[in-house]
Amino acid sequence: MSTKKDKFLAKDKKFMRIALNLARSRKGLTGENPSVGCLIVKNDNIISIGQTGYNGRPHAEKNAIDNSFQNLNGAKMYVTLEPCNHYGKTPPCTKSIVKSGIKEVFYSINDIDNKVKGKSFKILRKKKIKVRRGLLKKEALNLYESYILNREKNLPFVTAKIATSKNNLIYSKGIKRITNQTSNKLSHYLRLKNDAIMISGKTLNIDNPKLNCRLKGFENFSPKRVILDKDLKIKLDSYIVKTTKKKNTIIFHHSNNILKIKKLKKKQIILVKSQINKKNKFDLKIVLKKLFMLGVRNLIVEGGDELTKNMLKNNLVNEFYLFKSPKTLSKKNDHVIFTSNDILKNKYKIKSKIYKDLAKDNITIYKRKNV
Repeated sequence: MSTKKDKFLAKDKKFMRIALNLARSRKGLTGENPSVGCLIVKNDNIISIGQTGYNGRPHAEKNAIDNSFQNLNGAKMYVTLEPCNHYGKTPPCTKSIVKSGIKEVFYSINDIDNKVKGKSFKILRKKKIKVRRGLLKKEALNLYESYILNREKNLPFVTAKIATSKNNLIYSKGIKRITNQTSNKLSHYLRLKNDAIMISGKTLNIDNPKLNCRLKGFENFSPKRVILDKDLKIKLDSYIVKTTKKKNTIIFHHSNNILKIKKLKKKQIILVKSQINKKNKFDLKIVLKKLFMLGVRNLIVEGGDELTKNMLKNNLVNEFYLFKSPKTLSKKNDHVIFTSNDILKNKYKIKSKIYKDLAKDNITIYKRKNV
């Protein structure tokens, strides 16, 4: 029995948790739109499900309605985010819900978009549809943390990662990989869940990375490649340049090398001439704002020590993954030490830990304290 303290029944929570899991599974793959999960239930049985389409359309509610083979008269809908109620590139979901015959709608939180926020409640109620808001609100707010930041700040949600040895090195000449296969798979999963991946031109020229997702079956979901290359020193025979497709590579620069610019443009690379500060470095917040304008909503940074430190120091990282290997690397060769531990300690709090086995990689996930 429901109470004033908890107005939702256990079965309502069960159905919404399934909807939230549907949304989580597609998070990062829906372009500029948030990932939404939707369930349609009749006589306490799930009769249809829907998720936001890849790249953002169709919406989850429309997919769930279209996926049903049963009559929806009198059914209930459980959806993780307030249904849209305005005409854009698609008709409003509220119109599809009204037309379907659904008689009760549960959703977790209001959409932060001012075109939608709170209006669906009134529209649906006016059409004699019962509407209940706030079901598993806390879980939904956690799920939509990045979407809320996108809308409030006009910035991408930034995840950064770095791998260090036991003795705090991120690079030692002659060593290609610090962490194990499990950590490697998690790294590629993070690439899958982000629109774009950003590194420095220095890292590109040293490592010649692929910056793609190599999880089996998800190769086509590789993120856009973003390179910070102030003087356009990128090697034209690098893997990134050779594999550029239309709009999948963005280079920020501050160069007047007309010949190099012409060659890169011919490869269909997006070139963005960006401001530099008094220290002769990019203004990273301006870089992030420009990426947002280019459609990037979730960005992973896989930079070296300098880029990582600058991002952390300037409060531009929302979530940070520290991969710690049990290996000890040599300091006799050329090497790079990770120097951001104090910044993590002062500006970030531990969100969670993966593994606590000294014989395996330990992964600590940090979250910015003022987020």
